[in-house]
Amino acid sequence: MKIGIIGAGNIGGNLTRRLTALGHDVAVANSRGPETLRELAEETGATPVRAEEAAKGADVVVVTVPLKAVPDLPSGLLDGAAEGAAVIDTGNYYPQQRDGRIAAIEDEGLTESRWTEQHLGHPVIKAFNGTYAQDILDRPRPAGDPERIALPVAGDDEAAKAKVRTLIDELGFDTVDAGGIDDSWRQQPGTPVYGLRGNTEAVKKALTAASPARPADFRG
Repeated sequence: MKIGIIGAGNIGGNLTRRLTALGHDVAVANSRGPETLRELAEETGATPVRAEEAAKGADVVVVTVPLKAVPDLPSGLLDGAAEGAAVIDTGNYYPQQRDGRIAAIEDEGLTESRWTEQHLGHPVIKAFNGTYAQDILDRPRPAGDPERIALPVAGDDEAAKAKVRTLIDELGFDTVDAGGIDDSWRQQPGTPVYGLRGNTEAVKKALTAASPARPADFRG
């Protein structure tokens, strides 16, 4: 598939490494310009581009930037994506640590990914937000392996969600359907599944055990 990755930090960089190794055509962008991605491009064979170009023709677009940076992404970012493109949101809201207070999340009760979706103007699939970046490189396992980790995946677009789950399976991880974007609070920071290295059953139990109350460490 043609995949665009917007954000080349730990998650974005390691997804670039794995997805190119699997044979996908990857374009990667960051906020500092393609010239700063030369080493990653040489290492992986990915194409460094400007953020405005990353989604062009893409079947899957990964948005993996700090939440506070989402409103500053170029307008029309996803306009050139392929029809039916799946947009993966890996983001997390860290009000005290990084992002500052976002009233729509805290006062209006929007999930983090619903807020992101509104800014992007495109449905998103929430995945990888509670995944350790190094695990993307170190912990893939074949299907059926007892040590295979499962990841929660939330989204309203069932076709896009299926595409993302298939891609995650290809990367070497199981998935659990975590519901729609309004249910994605179950995998936000501070919940039992966040950072969990567990199998499918463990992830299902953790999602069920989640509380909608935002933990004090993740309130602004």
